[in-house]
Amino acid sequence: MRVSRRGLIAGAAVGGGLLVAWSLFPRRYGAQLPTGPGEQAFGAWLTIGEDGVITVAVPQLEMGQGVTTLLPQVVAMELGADWRQVAAVPAPVSGAYANLPLAAKWSPLWRPEIAALADEPDDLLLRRWAEDESFTLTADGTTLAAYEMPCREAAASARAMLCMAAADRWDVDWEECDTSAGLVTHQDKRATFGELAAEAAEYDPPSRPPLRTDDMSETSARFLDSEDLQTDYPRLDLPSKVDGSHQFAGDVRLPDMAYAAIRHGPLSRAELSSFDKRAAAGTPGLLNVVKGKRWIAAVAETWWAAEQALGALAPRFQVANPLESDRIAGALDDGVRNGKPQRVAERGEGDGEMTKPSLALRYDVLPAAHGAIETASCTARLADGRLELWLASQAPEAARKAAAKALGMSSHDVVLYPMPAGGSFDSRLEHDHAIEAALIAREAGRPVQLVWSRWQEHLMERPRPPVSAVLSARLGESGYIDTFRARLAVPPAAQEFGRRLFDNRTTWAAIDDVEDETDPMVLEGLMPAYSIPNVAIDQVPVRIGLPSGRLRGNAHGYTAFMVESFVDEVAHRHEQEPLAFRMSMLGGSPRLAQCLQAAAQLGGWGGGEGGSGQGIACHRMGDAESGGHIALVATAGAGEGGVRVSKLFAAVDIGRVVNRDIALQQIEGGLIYGLGLALSSAAEYERGLPVNGRLAALQLPTLEDCPEITIQLIDSEAPPFDPGEIGVPPVAPAVANALFSATGLRLRHLPLLSGSL
Repeated sequence: MRVSRRGLIAGAAVGGGLLVAWSLFPRRYGAQLPTGPGEQAFGAWLTIGEDGVITVAVPQLEMGQGVTTLLPQVVAMELGADWRQVAAVPAPVSGAYANLPLAAKWSPLWRPEIAALADEPDDLLLRRWAEDESFTLTADGTTLAAYEMPCREAAASARAMLCMAAADRWDVDWEECDTSAGLVTHQDKRATFGELAAEAAEYDPPSRPPLRTDDMSETSARFLDSEDLQTDYPRLDLPSKVDGSHQFAGDVRLPDMAYAAIRHGPLSRAELSSFDKRAAAGTPGLLNVVKGKRWIAAVAETWWAAEQALGALAPRFQVANPLESDRIAGALDDGVRNGKPQRVAERGEGDGEMTKPSLALRYDVLPAAHGAIETASCTARLADGRLELWLASQAPEAARKAAAKALGMSSHDVVLYPMPAGGSFDSRLEHDHAIEAALIAREAGRPVQLVWSRWQEHLMERPRPPVSAVLSARLGESGYIDTFRARLAVPPAAQEFGRRLFDNRTTWAAIDDVEDETDPMVLEGLMPAYSIPNVAIDQVPVRIGLPSGRLRGNAHGYTAFMVESFVDEVAHRHEQEPLAFRMSMLGGSPRLAQCLQAAAQLGGWGGGEGGSGQGIACHRMGDAESGGHIALVATAGAGEGGVRVSKLFAAVDIGRVVNRDIALQQIEGGLIYGLGLALSSAAEYERGLPVNGRLAALQLPTLEDCPEITIQLIDSEAPPFDPGEIGVPPVAPAVANALFSATGLRLRHLPLLSGSL
C-alpha cells in the first residue's frame, strides 16, 4: 500500500497527528564513506580522488556472487567512468543503504504493526523502519532491485556536478557537457574527473538526477558479433582472489591478538555440565578458558593450541531430548498423514471439486546443509567501552545489536567492519559466533579471533528444513491436470528464522514462538506456472525440534523437485511426451515456454524415451512479469558408486542482464550447488549430533563430478532478476526424470538416493 506525503500530511492534520506523520518521512543522508587526502565525497555512494579513482560503497556482503563488481559497474556506466579507475569498499552500517525490496518481502518476519503500510518497497512506514534499523541484509537476490537505481541516481548527480565544474571553467552550459572514460568533454575540451573533483564537490546536484536514457545491459548480440567474449566490466575481486591476497574474515590480524576455539553443546537446550580445566593447564600457549552456559572456549597464542586445549578440557554437555533423524522423519510422516492442513494459497476453485484424486504421490526431503567453504569467524576487540567486530555477515546490523546486548552495551558503542565471506549460501544470516567472540574478548582482555572448526560449523547448522509432502491431482481428458493440490508437512522455518533474526530469540524459544503457525515462505514455488485452473496449497506445521533456516534456493529447491517430478510422472503415465505435455500447459507463461523450447534445442532433447538418460524440468521464481525463468535438460545414469550426471543444458531468462559474465558464473554455480543438493548435502542426526562432521562427508560435487554445462541466456526487456538462486531449483527434478528414463525407477526423495525407492 502506498501513502503519499500529501495524503499522509492531510490525514494526520485532520487527526491531529502531524508530528507522528512527519516522523514517517524518509531521512536524507549525506556522505557516509570516509575520505582521504585529495578525495571528495559525492553523497553516500561514491567518492572521487584527485587521482581520478572512483570508490563505490557496496552495502551487500560479497560472498562470491560478484556484488562488489555489479554495483560499481552500475555507477561507472552512469557516471561515465574509466573502469580501470573504479574501486569498491564495504559500506558502513547505515540507514542510507536500506534494502527496501527485501524489507517488503520479509515484512511477515519483522511483523509491522500496520502490515498494509509496509508491504511495498515505496511505503513510507516500511522505508522509515528499514532506515531506522539499517536494514542492509544480503538475501533473496535483491541487490539490483534495491540498489541499481540509488547507484544510478548517485552517479548521475555526481556526473552533473562534474559537468557544472567543467562548464564554469569553459564558460559553457553544463548540460552541453558529457562524460566518458573518466573525462568530462565539451567539443574539443577535456578534463579528468580527478582535476574537477574538488571544485565539483562544491556544487549542489540537480533536484532530479539526469539519468542516461539507456539501462545497463549486456545482450547476447553484443557477444555474438564480437570475437571478444569478455564483459567490459571484469570482476574487481578476481585478481586478489587469484593471487591469494584477498582478505576474508579469517584473515584479520590485530596487534596482540589471541585466537579462540570453541565447543558447543548439541542444537537443543544442551548445558555445559563438566570439563577438566587442570588437564588443559599445561597446554603450550594457552591463555584462558571462557565458558558460557552452552559452550566453552579456549584462548591461546595460536588457534591450534586453543583447539588442543579444548581436547584436553574434555567438555561434557547435558542434553534433553537429543535430535534424532528417525524422530524427525516420524513427526513429518505423522503430520502429512494425520495432521490438520491449513490452506495457504489457492487458485480457481481450489480442491473443492476433487473428491478423489486421480493420482497422489508422496515426496520426502531431508534437511540440507550449507557447505560453505569458510567456517564461521569473527574477530572482536573490546577497549575503552567500545567493541569492534570484524565479521562477514549478511545481516550486519542484527549482528551488531546482538553482540551489544550480550555485553550489556549500547549498540552505538559497537562498530562492525564488514568482511567478505568465503561462501555463505545464507548461513551468514546467523550470528552466534559474533556474540561468542564479543564475550570471549571481554574475558580475555585482548583482541580475540574466534574460528569455528568444521565440526562446530556442522553442529551449529540451521539447515534447510525437512519436508514430507503429498501431491495429488484430478486429471481431465488425455491426462491433463484439471485440479492440483499440494499438502506439505514442514516446520514454519522462515518464521522461526525471523524470530531469531529480528527478536534475537534463542533457537528453542523461536520454535516455541511459531508453533502451529503457517509459513508461506516455506511453500514458495508450489503454485505452478502451468495453466492449471484449480490449485490448492496446504501446510501442516510440524514441530520437529531441529532449528532450521534459509539456504540457497530456499523452498524452491524442494518445491520445484516435487512439482516437476509430479508433472513428469503424470505425462509418462498417460503416454504424453514430457516436453509437449508441459508446453500444452504454458499458454499463460510465454517466457517459461521459450526457455523450455530453447533448452530442448540446446540439449538435443529426444523425448526422454526409455534408456535415453535424458530428463527435463522447468521452474519460475517470482511472478510471470518480473521473475526468473529456467528450463533444464539433464543427462544422467547409474555410475560408479551411484549417479553420474554427464550433461546439463540450461536456458535462462533473468530479464535484463547487467553483467553477462557474472550471470553465467552464478547460474553455473547454482546448477552445481543444485546438483549437490540433489545427490548429497543431507544433514542427519544421531543422539543429538550431526552424522556428517566433515565437509567431505557431505559428498559435495568435486571437479571430477561436475558435468558438461551449457547455458543460454535469453535476451529480455523484463526487470533484472538475480542469477544466483535460479540455477538451483530445476536440477533435482531434471536429474530425477533423467534417472527414470535411464533406469525406469522413480526417485521421490531428496537427496535422490536417500530413503526407499
